[in-house]
Order: sequence, then structure tokens, then C-alpha cells
Amino acid sequence: MGWKRYAIYWLPGGSLGRVGADWLGWDVRAGRDASGAAPDTERPRKYGFHATIKPPFRLADGMDEAGVTAASRGLAAGLAPAELGALAVTRLGRFLALTPDRNPASLAGIVVAGLDRFRAPAPPEELARRRANGLSDTQEALLAAWGYPYVLEEFRMHLTLTGPDPADATEARARDAFAPLTGPHVLDTLSLVGEAADGRFHLIADLPLGGDHGTRSARAASADPTA
Repeated sequence: MGWKRYAIYWLPGGSLGRVGADWLGWDVRAGRDASGAAPDTERPRKYGFHATIKPPFRLADGMDEAGVTAASRGLAAGLAPAELGALAVTRLGRFLALTPDRNPASLAGIVVAGLDRFRAPAPPEELARRRANGLSDTQEALLAAWGYPYVLEEFRMHLTLTGPDPADATEARARDAFAPLTGPHVLDTLSLVGEAADGRFHLIADLPLGGDHGTRSARAASADPTA
């Protein structure tokens, strides 16, 4: 399939991943609709339940999917898993998200920079849309350098749960739905995803972080006993 854009996500597995997919109504891993989409989730649905590590980008001239997949896999293999701690339902600006106790900004920065050669420059209309939200001087510099204003020192890991201005009832429902799944969690696998023609994101490849796979699996199971 020819993807419009690529991105690097954290796609939680186990119960958290299943509940999150059902919450938003789109399963990135399975590439299909999921049951029980919650209110106020239409806007983030196409992206699926995820935390963005490298924001969506178009491939630069001369680059292809095989190259970005191989480079992503090699980069991930050289990174250590990151302890995230517990997750909490948080209001970020106008929307709800799950946020971790520990923000893996260093890991995210390595991924953003390490794969930047594959990124085509953002088109002017995309830059204008980003600027319309109002950017600080730092964010404007990051947008110019990396095509996105919320990377490196402005990065804050989050898993979006709603569109803007969700109802109070949606917030209460989110707290109930995710309360049993707070963790602690470990980021031990990244995922390369692609955006289809309809705007929905799909899993292309999982990218295990460096270290013993058996150890990673055991730690993930201890954090999610129902996985």
C-alpha cells in the first residue's frame, strides 16, 4: 500500500491497547474499526490510540518505505527501554489525554533527529496551519527545523483521548475506563505506522528497543496481568 505519511508511535499492547482502541473506535494494529467509540472522539479517531514519538511526515525524494523501515528498526535496536511510570487522565489544553509520570523526551528526540533525513519539508499550508495555533519563539524554531513545533524540549508524551472541549461526562467516563490500566508502564517497543488514503493510520512494523526480548515481555506482562 502507498502511504501518504509515516510516523513513529508508541502503541500500547495488552489491555491498555485494547481499551484504548475501543475508546477511539479505530484499531491501528488490526487496521479496522473497533467497538464502542466514546463521545467526543471523532477528531482523533483516525490516528488511533497512540503516543506520537516522531510526528507524521511525507517521504523525501529518493526515500522509500524499505529504507525508512530498516532505519527505524536499527535506530530502535540501539535505544534502551524507557520507564514511563503510571498514566493519568489529564486535560492538555482543550482535550483529554493519558500522560505518563516520566516524559521520555530524550528518547523521542533521538528518534526525531535520527530519522529526519527521510522527512520531506512540510508544505506551506501545513506550516501555516501550525502557526495559526500561536507558537512561542522556541516552537517556531522547532517548526522550521523539524517540521513540527512540539518536539525536543517542547515534547510532552501523551495519548490523546478526545477532540477539543469534551463534555464533563466524557471525562468521567475516561477516568472510569482507564483507572484499572494506569500501570506502571514501560516503553519497550516503538511502531512505524502509515497513513492510508482515507487518513486512517495502520501498523507497518513493530520496532523492539534494545535489550533482551524475553525481559521486555516479562516486564510488560507484570505491568498488565491480563495481557
